[in-house]
Amino acid sequence: MKQVLRAMVLILAAAVPAAAQQPTETAWSGVEKALGRAGEEKEGVYRVAFPRTDLRVRVGGAFLRASLALTSWAAFQKAGGAAMVMGDMVLLGAEVQPALSKLAEGGLEITAVHNHLLGEVPRVIYLHFHGHGDAAQLAAALRAAFAQTATPLGTPRPRATQESPALDLSRLSQVLGHSGASQAGVVSFSIPRAEKILCCGGVALGPRMGVATAIHFQVEGSGAVTTGDFVLLAAEVQPVIRALRAHGLEVTAVHNHMIDEQPRLFFAHFWGRDAAEKLARGLRAALDETGSVKAK
Repeated sequence: MKQVLRAMVLILAAAVPAAAQQPTETAWSGVEKALGRAGEEKEGVYRVAFPRTDLRVRVGGAFLRASLALTSWAAFQKAGGAAMVMGDMVLLGAEVQPALSKLAEGGLEITAVHNHLLGEVPRVIYLHFHGHGDAAQLAAALRAAFAQTATPLGTPRPRATQESPALDLSRLSQVLGHSGASQAGVVSFSIPRAEKILCCGGVALGPRMGVATAIHFQVEGSGAVTTGDFVLLAAEVQPVIRALRAHGLEVTAVHNHMIDEQPRLFFAHFWGRDAAEKLARGLRAALDETGSVKAK
């Protein structure tokens, strides 16, 4: 009897490590497999990033890091018994039509094709998309579209770190009144709106679905550059534009990213180059003109 028990213990002991090695299946495992890389689930949204690390884009003399303005993304959220996806693709001009065609073939909707920046070299186009259905099938359609471009696919390789002056995250957070994060040489802020944003028959969109104001800073010389977009109601567009211009920030685009959201949203993109804190003060003035979650 003791020998039988000893054998059972050995079998169980061997089975535990084997089970531990099995990947944990999640609601988004099919998406990860189809896209070929993992995303991050937070606040009910599974978001996957595709940095265009293959591009070397400059505005004036400033070369942009991928995490500043050159990252394609796709955000998935449950919608009833299916899934919803929204996002945008960062593309060169020659990549737009092949990617657009593949998205359409895969059943995704094209909701916008436009610029976010001005004067960048080479020219960059942003293609916004939306889809509803089986999450893995949506992801497969996205992968087919990305395959029409030079976007690096597969598991991202760790990039060699380059020493550069650090921005004062604590001070920028204090000026803007919201907590930020620093990654890959860029300080970023995501600031949700106070009201619910609905889409597609009344589905409430999480802020990470692309309906939160985005502000990014990157060190440039002795100062910084900043870009991003404000998510606005119609009545807020002109006050925000005036606030940005009053503080020396450029307005680079005003347009829509979606086609059936409620309330109707407008996206005001900006660019600035100056001392980081000065830029942040101008952005705070514009932020105070919006219905975003109140600053701390």
